[in-house]
Amino acid sequence: MKVLNTGASGFLGSHVAEQLAQGGHRVVALVRRSSNTRFLSTLSGVELAHGAIEDADSVRRAMDGVDAVVHSAGLVKARDEAEFFKINVDGTRNLLDAAKAVAPGLRRFVFVSSLAAVGPSLDGRPVPGHARPEPVTGYGRSKLAAERLVVAEKDALPVVVLRPPMIYGPRDNESFAFFQSVSRRVLPMLGDGTNTLSVIYASDAASACVRAIDAGVPSGRAYFIDDGEVYVWRDMLTHIETALGSRALLRKGMPFFLVRGAALASETLGRMTGKAVMLTRDKLNELSAPHWVCDSSDARQELGWQPKVKWAEGTRRSVAWYRENGWL
Repeated sequence: MKVLNTGASGFLGSHVAEQLAQGGHRVVALVRRSSNTRFLSTLSGVELAHGAIEDADSVRRAMDGVDAVVHSAGLVKARDEAEFFKINVDGTRNLLDAAKAVAPGLRRFVFVSSLAAVGPSLDGRPVPGHARPEPVTGYGRSKLAAERLVVAEKDALPVVVLRPPMIYGPRDNESFAFFQSVSRRVLPMLGDGTNTLSVIYASDAASACVRAIDAGVPSGRAYFIDDGEVYVWRDMLTHIETALGSRALLRKGMPFFLVRGAALASETLGRMTGKAVMLTRDKLNELSAPHWVCDSSDARQELGWQPKVKWAEGTRRSVAWYRENGWL
């Protein structure tokens, strides 16, 4: 099987490419010429297609002759909401248009969305797959808009949407910040740390993407994917301490007003440098929500997929990788 993998030089995409290659499939990795493809070069059966999802011509060239698509590319930080929509929505539209034009026999179009497209739980119970979407950030609104484009094509293309919560594991820069903070003896905690989260280890998220290609599910279905547990953040930080073998000295959570000030300073720096930053006042809408939890039982039942790595084991594996590769 020949699979177009967008975002293959990024975090989740690299794990998808790895699993597809290990399964003996051919992978067409859509990557920018400036992307770091060192890891992809170690995988057999991976062909680099230079381009970007916002470049319709390069998307069409990469799509030609593929049997399936796993679309995980997208922005997680942007200079403004319009930039989120330009890449996450318009880029998805380019892929759908190309699939209809040059890949009429496509077996599956897997779109990796996010729990952010639906929003946080208001009552602490895991959000079910049928919940009404109420995104609270520009990123979440862009992923929801992209989802709706994908599902609108369910009669023209065999599409499936996957919605992971926080993904963590080897090769991830974003969750690495938590490990790095704890290694510096500071707990990255807002308030009292009683907020709850669902998470998923990178290899488990990738296996769900691969499984969705051949799963006999109706076109247009959307699934949450997580490791099946609900975690309390301060307990999760304890697991990171255990994995690192060190205890943070600064253990109090940061007051929200200080985080708001930091977000404003971060935005100002971003405007001055013309670069996207992760910490913004819009991002605070996500950070201040007490419950980011979801229910992935539909995915386990219908896709025939099972996550294998829980948080405690995942943190141990992540720390081992970070140390082996000189990140810690």
